[in-house]
Amino acid sequence: MISMSRSKFKIQNSKFKMKGGLLKNKKLWLCFFTFYFLLFAPSCGVYTFRDVSIDYNKVKTVKVGFLENKARYVNPQLSPRLTDNLKQKINNYTKLTIVNSDDANYIITGYISRYDVSLAAISNNQSAANRLTVAATITFVNMVDNKTDNFTVSKDFDFSAQLSLQQAEGQLASDIITQMTDLIFSHIFSNW
Repeated sequence: MISMSRSKFKIQNSKFKMKGGLLKNKKLWLCFFTFYFLLFAPSCGVYTFRDVSIDYNKVKTVKVGFLENKARYVNPQLSPRLTDNLKQKINNYTKLTIVNSDDANYIITGYISRYDVSLAAISNNQSAANRLTVAATITFVNMVDNKTDNFTVSKDFDFSAQLSLQQAEGQLASDIITQMTDLIFSHIFSNW
C-alpha cells in the first residue's frame, strides 16, 4: 500500500523491506544466482561460442600448416594471407593454442586447389561479368579422437568484365581471404 503525505512516499507492507542494507526477498536472490550460474557455468568444460564447439578438457593445441597454392594460376599473396587469416580466426574464436609441432591435438593442412576465371554473364553478345572460383582442399586431423576429415571448400567471386584479373584481385582480395577462411573454419569447428 502506498500513501502520500507532504510530497513524500511511504511504502507499507511491501515484500521489498530493507533491513541492514540486505534485501529480504528470497525470490529475487534466487533469480540473481540462477542468472549468475547460467552466465558463468558454461565457461567450464565444453565451450560453445559463435557455433564453435570444442571440449577444452581434451583439446588444447592446433597446428595449422601452410596452405600452399597448387592451382593452375598462382596468386602469390593468397597462400600466406589465407594461412595467416585462418590462424588469426582460430586464435580469436577459440581457446586453442597454435603450435608448430606435429604432436598437436588438431592438425590442419591443405592447399589451394582451384583459382580459375570463367564467364559469369553475357549482355548484348559480350561478356558482362566474369567469375573467379577459388577452392581449397583441406585435411583436418583430430588426434584426440583419431579421426580425419578431408574436404574441399569453394566460393565464386563475380567481377565486371571491364576489369582485368589483376584489377579484380585487388578489389576482391579481402573478400576472398575472409570468406574462404570462414568456410574452412566453419567446416572444421562447426561440423565436426
